[in-house]
Amino acid sequence: MAKVRGGAAVVVASVLTLVLAGCGSTDDQKPSESQKPAATPSAEGTSASAASGAQSPEPTQVLATVNGESGITMVINAATRDPGGFLTISGQIKNAAEKDFTGTAPWRGNELTTGGESVAGATLIDRTGKKRYYVLRDTDGRCLCTTGVSRVKGGAAIPFFVQFPAPPTSTTEVEFNLPTFASATIKISG
Repeated sequence: MAKVRGGAAVVVASVLTLVLAGCGSTDDQKPSESQKPAATPSAEGTSASAASGAQSPEPTQVLATVNGESGITMVINAATRDPGGFLTISGQIKNAAEKDFTGTAPWRGNELTTGGESVAGATLIDRTGKKRYYVLRDTDGRCLCTTGVSRVKGGAAIPFFVQFPAPPTSTTEVEFNLPTFASATIKISG
């Protein structure tokens, strides 16, 4: 009887060795390029700059540049469809003047007069579908956009974003409007 137990132990040990060898890899084996996770530079850059408190680098893509009043310029860097059915417009508002610009009240639009400074007055026009879209709001009525914009310092730029319901996928170009700025026609990516 003792002989059977010893033989069974050898069989079990052999099976476990084969199973473990097939499941794992040794330290000297490195994953192939196809097994490595894809790097997301934008996410890494965002988290790194957020963690260090550093300002993120200026985006290189420019979809449109439009002028506002008193030397203010709006640069639109992205118009991206999100998987959840949103369209996010992002960019920068730049002040080329030496003096601070404080005329930001019209940017919030008429709907949010008590909501503080923001870019909630932005609209999006889908000329193909003949529709106008307004900035999305959360359940408390706050805009899904940049808030707290009371001034743009002289010689500075501030980033902004605005979320809208996404137009149909057949719409590839929209017109973006923010009060006091000229209209900008931009292409949608994604």
